[in-house]
Amino acid sequence: MQFTQEHNEIRRTVKNYVEQQINPHVDEWEKSGTYPIREIFRQLGELGILGIHKPEKYGGMGLDYSYNLVAAEELGTCLAGGVPLSVGVQTDMCTPAIARFGTEEQKEEFLAPAIRGEKIGCIGVSETTAGSDVAGMKTTARQDGDDYIINGHKMWITNSPQADFICLLANTSEDKPHKNKSLIIVPMNTPGISLGPHLDKLGMRTSETAQVFFDDVRVPQRYRIGVEGSGFMMQMLQFQEERLWGAANVIKALENCVDSTIAYCRERKTFGQPLIDNQVIHFRLAELQTEIECLRALTYQACEAYVAGKDVTKLASMAKLKAGRLGREVTDSCLQYWGGMGFMWDNPVSRAYRDVRLVSIGGGADEIMLGIICKLMGTLPSKKKS
Repeated sequence: MQFTQEHNEIRRTVKNYVEQQINPHVDEWEKSGTYPIREIFRQLGELGILGIHKPEKYGGMGLDYSYNLVAAEELGTCLAGGVPLSVGVQTDMCTPAIARFGTEEQKEEFLAPAIRGEKIGCIGVSETTAGSDVAGMKTTARQDGDDYIINGHKMWITNSPQADFICLLANTSEDKPHKNKSLIIVPMNTPGISLGPHLDKLGMRTSETAQVFFDDVRVPQRYRIGVEGSGFMMQMLQFQEERLWGAANVIKALENCVDSTIAYCRERKTFGQPLIDNQVIHFRLAELQTEIECLRALTYQACEAYVAGKDVTKLASMAKLKAGRLGREVTDSCLQYWGGMGFMWDNPVSRAYRDVRLVSIGGGADEIMLGIICKLMGTLPSKKKS
């Protein structure tokens, strides 16, 4: 992928912001389980980072997705994965459908302030019995005059405790699972919405996550994105940007693990020599860095195809799969070379070990990615006729 001066400026801007405004505070935020998301989002909005590939008419930069990918990659230099995760929810999970299919009214009311960092969004797809199985979700939105009455719940909703709106996927008819769903923008201050306690997660501790309940929540049908019944298709499109963003965001995080491990192994001595002098260690680190470069190449390839308007379902799924599995491999291998220090909770590699584990689960589990790839390769077993 060929980068322009504008790509490099976005990369520099994000890198400097993370180094100066985020990383000095992440230890404190990790302990508290939250961070000043409104302040950070307003600052990112002022820098233009929340609307890089969104239309200029609504405050975005109007650039293609490759510029957003660069920002996602550089956000990976953050030393706490929960912060970039919550940013990615805002830019690549809850707003793409609004930008692509929303009405002018919806864009003015929700997209524009989200780009400015004035409104925080979240995405409502997963449920306790329907995570990767999107078709199996149970939340309903029943028509009542010009409104919808929403009942159900959503689970593992990042940003929800601070969110101003949720981009909700709900069943709006009794049709087949792929034809009965709609995306609806629901303001979080609507009567009937309640939140469970903050979820006590293994990793991504700085991002606030909770269960969201809907009890006869009434919203106008004008908040529905696109035509009724098109929600499943729109959400599948949103998943493509989410998966590209996730793969790109992992790259620098894994490089940081390798670099910090190299630095530690140079300082740490065993049996009279630095750890890094052991061939098994420096060979392994070289191998891991090579794998990271392969992930970068795959992600860039998928991004180029996406910008060119091609269907990147297979490539994005491959990048997401590789990012999750490589994340586990890199962090586990690096943690091993830290020895007892790697087992300490505040160690940056052990934090990455916990944080990156989500990549193989969120946005479609590894097994879902494999199923998509197999389907597009034509290797799934044929269905037997009854």
